[in-house]
Amino acid sequence: MEMISNFKMSMMEEFDMTDLEELHHFLGIKMLQSKGGIFILQEKYATQLLEKFNMKNANPVSTYCIICLKLSKKGEGKLVNPTLFRSLIGNLMYLTATRPDIIYGVSLLSRFMEKTYSNHWEAAKRIPRYVKGSINLGIFYVLDILIAILLEVLMIHGAFQAMYLLLGVELFHGAKKKQPVVATSTTEAEYIAMALVGFQTLWLR
Repeated sequence: MEMISNFKMSMMEEFDMTDLEELHHFLGIKMLQSKGGIFILQEKYATQLLEKFNMKNANPVSTYCIICLKLSKKGEGKLVNPTLFRSLIGNLMYLTATRPDIIYGVSLLSRFMEKTYSNHWEAAKRIPRYVKGSINLGIFYVLDILIAILLEVLMIHGAFQAMYLLLGVELFHGAKKKQPVVATSTTEAEYIAMALVGFQTLWLR
């Protein structure tokens, strides 16, 4: 701690800086640090998302997707504003940073950004309603798990063979295909690629 303190003092003497102490917010992500670990959530960002799409007063739901829901590119109903749909999906993509529970739904809906129908839009609006009912949820990284992850990263080993990547106990297979939709961010590009190509993950037990 003394070394860290000395380093901060030397940096502040050399540059115009302010010591903000522990990190509390970063790019819309709130971080609560404790001796047991770190809890991250996007409560404020989720609230802004609901306000942006006029869903602040929407009724919350207990699931982000209707059971046995089937969506296709042919769609049902009328065509809707694709820009608005893409904006909602893009905002939800960033929310997955602390809400991995909605990743599947967001990934599924990202397939229909090229041509969006009313049933796609209705399915997409269900996710913010689910988020509203669970707005305080986030990810808690237990201290022991953080140490384990760090050690795993330091000891990670991989082997490339053809188009296969073997990392520990996970086997990934990738493929290349031109996307018919223009992505506006790297995160959006990854979701679109996963949806179009069908990125497969095989868990080896």
